[in-house]
Amino acid sequence: MRLTLRRALAVGAALALVGIMTPGAAYSQDDPRSCNDLMGADTPAYIVCHWLAKPEEALGVALFWGSDDAAHLREASPVDGKFIDCSAAGSVCPEPLGGGAEGDENSPLPEGAGEDGTPECEAGQQCSVDGHGEGGDGTVSGPEQTGAATSTATSTQDPAVAAAALTPAGQAITAAKARQLRVWIDTELADDWKAGTETFTAAVKRIGALAARPEVTGIRFTSQLGYNSTFKTDAEVTAFVTAASDALRQAAPGKRLGVHTVVPELACGANDTCKAEMRKRYPLLAPEKIESPLIAGRVDQLSLDTGLLYGGYDTWKIDAEQAHRNQWIQVRARSWDVLAQIAAEETGLVGQVTDEQIASRLSVPVKDNAAQQVNVWTRVQDAQGAVNRLTAWDQLKKLTPIQRRLAAVYDPANPEVDVTTDLKKLSEAFGQIYLATT
Repeated sequence: MRLTLRRALAVGAALALVGIMTPGAAYSQDDPRSCNDLMGADTPAYIVCHWLAKPEEALGVALFWGSDDAAHLREASPVDGKFIDCSAAGSVCPEPLGGGAEGDENSPLPEGAGEDGTPECEAGQQCSVDGHGEGGDGTVSGPEQTGAATSTATSTQDPAVAAAALTPAGQAITAAKARQLRVWIDTELADDWKAGTETFTAAVKRIGALAARPEVTGIRFTSQLGYNSTFKTDAEVTAFVTAASDALRQAAPGKRLGVHTVVPELACGANDTCKAEMRKRYPLLAPEKIESPLIAGRVDQLSLDTGLLYGGYDTWKIDAEQAHRNQWIQVRARSWDVLAQIAAEETGLVGQVTDEQIASRLSVPVKDNAAQQVNVWTRVQDAQGAVNRLTAWDQLKKLTPIQRRLAAVYDPANPEVDVTTDLKKLSEAFGQIYLATT
């Protein structure tokens, strides 16, 4: 009884503290569930505290499970299908790591390895042990033959991968690696797909060669999906996303795939008139249609643009701040983060902006537990050809706690100074980089 009650009390205490330093819904000092008073005066404004269970509520939880000699706790049972009783007759449980027999699926050694962990090679097969390649005569090259092994590896490198490394984007990947920036390839395959199989195949091959490098995390293969005039029907959008996803999974296995778009209806909040109008204006961008490729596993990351939020909802008296908040509340409510990584695409921070704009636009999506990262454009060219650049470097550098969640969208073909210098500066405020490439 005493041990059981102690566990119940521990569970209750954990529930009481889960909200500490966790972004949540406590935006007002009048919120009865706010625990902002527990945080220091120097806590950044975008970090809030919200009780999931107040101390007195946690006590009630503990008393419930511990009452009547812990009857509730003893009567509770696991959810069917989630647990296996390894001690029950007939149950089969996996062996701990290293507990399997040599060469079986639970063994840490390679299949067919000897007692010393050295793999046995079939006749004529090239093997590698501790980084030294096996020669065609069956001998394993040692340290004295490193030069020969290196020249062989270089001569057999895919020419397309080698050529891609020499392009502006390829050189930018090298520079990004030196600055410890996570890299995404940012490209557009929609026009190539519409141009026909030959053009699309060549584009996929080119992007696949660029993304083959281990420094590359993923590929964003289209922008403004369903918003611009490229596609006219749902069937076209579905066919393109399916074809691009399948082709890139083969050309760049293991890389994450992303798309960029906007879902205008989300910013309407509970305004039904607004939602109906947005569905009428943007028939390809209904939430359920954007969700479809996420459910199908075609896309690993969804970037949602915030540009429409600033002034696009004045008709319904929804200001930019409300539209921004509405969008991310809707995203969180739909649990899209379970299906894919969600990113906010922020184009409105170029030019002159205030500290408050920087803090709110970059922290709100993360604070609302709706987006896992924010993509920031470093330059935006308007319809007249004028270029506005990111200038708020000092403000950005103050957001150190979320730096890894901030990504810069950068075009290596149009550097401000040069790629190396630019990426050095970007790495001071961002943890990731989206490299635009054609």
